[in-house]
Amino acid sequence: MKLKPLADRVILKMMEAEETTKGGIILTGAAKEKPQVAEVIEVGPGGIVDGKEVKMLVKKGDKVICSKYSGTEIKLDGEDYTVVRQNDILAIVE
Repeated sequence: MKLKPLADRVILKMMEAEETTKGGIILTGAAKEKPQVAEVIEVGPGGIVDGKEVKMLVKKGDKVICSKYSGTEIKLDGEDYTVVRQNDILAIVE
């Protein structure tokens, strides 16, 4: 099954959180923070959203930083994805 986002939506796959700290302490699942760096899997077409023209600035394969706790988390074919609006993406990692 394939996901195709609509309007200004972007499908992200979150990167794994660090398992150890810089000091070498191993973190449990509950102690890890939700990762904010993600890879763009699919991008919607943009267009008119809420009466304003939206041009999509991210593309498939980009690594991005998104707002913490933003978007809708979904599971498809055993993989976890997050669907966000483009304005929830804070920066592109180069």
